[in-house]
Amino acid sequence: MDSRVESTELHAKPVVYIFSEDLVKISSRLPSNRNRSFLVYSLVQAYGLLTTCTDQASQRFLVVRPRPAGKKELLAYHTHDYLEYAMNQSSDAQHLLGASEFGLEDDCPMFHGINDYITQVAGATLTGAAVIRNDVSDVSICWDGGRHHAKKAQASGYCYVADCILAILFLKRTVPSSLPLKKPRVMYLDLDLHFSDAVSQAFYRPGSTTAAQVLTLSIHHTAPGFFPVSSLSTLPDVNDPTFDPFTLSVPLKAGASAKTFLRIWPIIEHVKDIFRPDFIILQCGLDGLAGDPMATFNWSLGGEGSLGWCIHRIVHEWQGKKMLLGGGGYNTPNAARAWTYLTSVAGGIPLSLDADIPEYSGYLHFKPSFTLDVPAGNMQDQNTEEYFQTLEATYEGITSVLHSRMVSSTL
Repeated sequence: MDSRVESTELHAKPVVYIFSEDLVKISSRLPSNRNRSFLVYSLVQAYGLLTTCTDQASQRFLVVRPRPAGKKELLAYHTHDYLEYAMNQSSDAQHLLGASEFGLEDDCPMFHGINDYITQVAGATLTGAAVIRNDVSDVSICWDGGRHHAKKAQASGYCYVADCILAILFLKRTVPSSLPLKKPRVMYLDLDLHFSDAVSQAFYRPGSTTAAQVLTLSIHHTAPGFFPVSSLSTLPDVNDPTFDPFTLSVPLKAGASAKTFLRIWPIIEHVKDIFRPDFIILQCGLDGLAGDPMATFNWSLGGEGSLGWCIHRIVHEWQGKKMLLGGGGYNTPNAARAWTYLTSVAGGIPLSLDADIPEYSGYLHFKPSFTLDVPAGNMQDQNTEEYFQTLEATYEGITSVLHSRMVSSTL
């Protein structure tokens, strides 16, 4: 059976792919994902995606070179003290004493080039946001972004800069050229294995009674002691006085597969339909794919309910402008496979998952299969019918509250 995601839609505007050699070079120094960015971009290039045209000679992709973020842009969320510390690579003993305070140790060690990394990744994601906000494109891609654990004054979970939050803050600004003036709605949807703790917390409004411009929805695994530990990672309770219908979680149990995502997807669609976002930021973390060292989910790249299936539906069927970001993913060859395939899906020219990897300088990284696919493994899916019914019943109450807030909204 062919596992390609078929698409007949044509983009009126090309999909913007954010790239520069400087961005790839500095992103490849990230301690948790060394050389991942190199391999991703090299495979995208090997397939010739960024130069592919249709029979009508219309351009499918537009490569846009990002500019580094300035200090003022970073200060839109991060604290001055954090930026000063993180971007000052002093080896002075007194300076190193502050590492713990700013989270720059353990899973987020200081590394050579961290200053450039912070400005380049933030700038790349903000460039991706700008091209959809300024109507250059309806879809942008920045696989080096998606750092959803970085906090206001702390690095965390391999994340040094809160590019997702900075992009949301940028997109929620009133568009000056729109008449009447309209406050854009921004939906942040996170597909990473890990809960989007920093992003969700940044826009969480406990006990609020009004509509919000930003809705965050994270689909992830959570269990006692599983990173990150957060009260917001659990299934929301509408009877909790701190409940916020615009800060949502869909926690899944171990072994979550394409069948699991297919079953829960109507919940995601319903939330989207009620909120009616103008912009969708999609964090496409890959650590839930089968074969990842996290070994927690058993998600696949192709077939109904797969990662590719979800991305196709969002990009080609949802209203609103979209930005696709990266995230986790610690099997580097599989990350290159997945983001290359998702690039082709976003562009409406899905590659065959059975296709052989092109013979190029990075070819040997893709042994032993030498194909594009990331198939499911044999892990047992612990998401039971009873649990699905619990999720569905809970979200009936959540969407009812969300609907009532949106009906009374003046946004």
